[in-house]
Amino acid sequence: MALTPYVSKLMIYHEVHQLSRNGFSIRYISTHLELNWRTVKRLLDIKNDREYEQYLGAVSDKQRLLEPYESFVKSRLELYRDTSAAQMHDWLKEHFTDFPAASARTVFNFVMWVRQKHQLSKINQTREYAMVPESPYGQQAQVDFGEYSLRNGQGKRIKVYFLILVLSRSRYKYIRFSTERFTADTAIDAHERAFSFIQGIPVVIVYDQDRVFLVDENSGDLLLTEAFKSYRQSRNFKLHFCRKSDPESKGKVENSVRYVKQNFLYNRVFTDIDLLNTEALAWLARTANGVPHNGTKKVPTAEWEIEKPFLHPYQTILLPKPNLPEYAVRKDNSLSYKGNFYSLPAGTYQGRGSKVLLDWQGAHIIIFNPDHHELCRHLVSSSRGERIINNHHRRSLSPAIGELEERFYASLPDPDKGRLLVAAIRSDKPRYIRDQLLILLDTVGVYSPPVITQTLQYCCQHAIAGAGDFKAVAAHYHSQTLEVVEEQLMTGLRLNPLNRQLPDEALIQPATSSILDYTHF
Repeated sequence: MALTPYVSKLMIYHEVHQLSRNGFSIRYISTHLELNWRTVKRLLDIKNDREYEQYLGAVSDKQRLLEPYESFVKSRLELYRDTSAAQMHDWLKEHFTDFPAASARTVFNFVMWVRQKHQLSKINQTREYAMVPESPYGQQAQVDFGEYSLRNGQGKRIKVYFLILVLSRSRYKYIRFSTERFTADTAIDAHERAFSFIQGIPVVIVYDQDRVFLVDENSGDLLLTEAFKSYRQSRNFKLHFCRKSDPESKGKVENSVRYVKQNFLYNRVFTDIDLLNTEALAWLARTANGVPHNGTKKVPTAEWEIEKPFLHPYQTILLPKPNLPEYAVRKDNSLSYKGNFYSLPAGTYQGRGSKVLLDWQGAHIIIFNPDHHELCRHLVSSSRGERIINNHHRRSLSPAIGELEERFYASLPDPDKGRLLVAAIRSDKPRYIRDQLLILLDTVGVYSPPVITQTLQYCCQHAIAGAGDFKAVAAHYHSQTLEVVEEQLMTGLRLNPLNRQLPDEALIQPATSSILDYTHF
C-alpha cells in the first residue's frame, strides 16, 4: 500500500532525528537522505510531533495561497514538463495581474506540489552509453587538475593543487603538487616532469577547456594561450579538448583525480610541498601504478613496460624563461605577497612604477629585477600580516663591497693573488661576499706580511674559496713561525722584535785571559 504524503514526511522527520541522535552531522544526513541541508537543519529545530504538524500546516497554507493557480500550472506542466519554477513564476505574473507577492521559494514548493499531485515529473534526457575499445598503446593520455585541503601539524588548513596525467591504455599515472594554482608556465613544467617520468610522449593528450591552456573554444577553432601554443609546437603532440559539461570524455583521468583525493590525500598531514611530491611518487610506485587496476585487472607498471616503446621518444629541451608575475615595489623597499610584507635590498625602489619579478620555488619566494637577476629570496610565511626582514637589506651594500675589496687588495704584498682569491669566493658564496671580505681584512690585519704571502700562495695553488679557510691557513703558518722563534730562544739567541735581527749585545766578544796568568800560584 502506498504511503500518504503526510506519513512519508513524518517518517523522514523521525529518520532525520534518529540519525542526529546517532551522532551524524547535518551534511551526512542531507547526503544520506538526499535532502537539502537547510531542510535537515529546519527539521532538527522541530523538537516534537506536535510542532511538526504545525509546521506542515503552515507549509500547506502556503500552497493553498497559490491553489487558485493550480489548473494553470498543471496545464503548462502537461505541455512542457521541463519548465523550471522560476519560469513558471514569471508566467504566473505575466498572465495574472492580481498574482500575489509570493517568494520564489513559495512558488517552487507549489510547483513541486503540483508535479507530485498530478505525477508530472520532469522528463530527464538520458544519455546513451556504449562500450568503446581500448586505446592503442602510446596513442592517448588524459590530463586534469584537482585541488584539496590538507591540515598541517598545527591543524591549519592548507590548500594544495595538483596536475595528473594518465596513459589511457596502461593507466600509468603521474602527479605533481603545488601550493599555488597552476599557470601556463607551471603546467608546462609539470608536463615536462610527466614526460620524463613516463619516458615518452603520447600521440594525443585530452584536456578540459581550462583557462591554463585555452583562451577560447571559438566554435571549434581553438585559441591556445601563447605559452602553451609555443610549448605544444616544440613537443609536437596533438590536442583534444572535451566539450563543455562533458566530463565522460576523459573519464579515466576524472576517476584518477577522485582516486588521488580518496586514497592518497585523505587524512594526510601537510609538512611542505617538496615532501608531498616525494610522498606522491612513492604512492604511485607502491599503489596507483603498483596494484591491479579495478577496470583492466592489470598492473599499470607492467602495462606501461609494454606501452613504453609506442610512445614518442622524450628528450629534454630548453624551455623559454617563464613570464614571472610582476609585483610593485613599495617606498620602504618591500613588496606585498599573500598578506605579508617582504624586504628588498635598499635602492630597489626607484620611484613610482618600480617593479620586481617573483618566482615561487618550494618553501621560498625568489625576487628578481626586471632583467631576471636575482635580488634576494625569503622563506614564505604561513601567517598573515607579518613583516619578513633581511637585515642586510637595510642599507645599500654594493658600494661598501667595492670599498672592502680595494682595502683588501691594498693591504697585500701581491694584489693579483688576492683578486684570484676574491673571485673564487664570489663564485662560490655570492650571497656572503661582504661577510667574507670582512674576515679577510681582519686576518690581514692580524698576521705579518710573510705569513699572508705564504697563505695567499697556498690558497691559489689549492683553489681555496673561503675566508674561513684563508684564516685557518694563515694561523697555521703563523704557528710555524712562532715555533722557529721559540727554537731560537732555546739556543740563547734573542731576535729584535722590531726588525727580526740579532741585537747588538749578541755581537759583543767577551775579553779572555791566558791560563798562564794563574799558574804562578
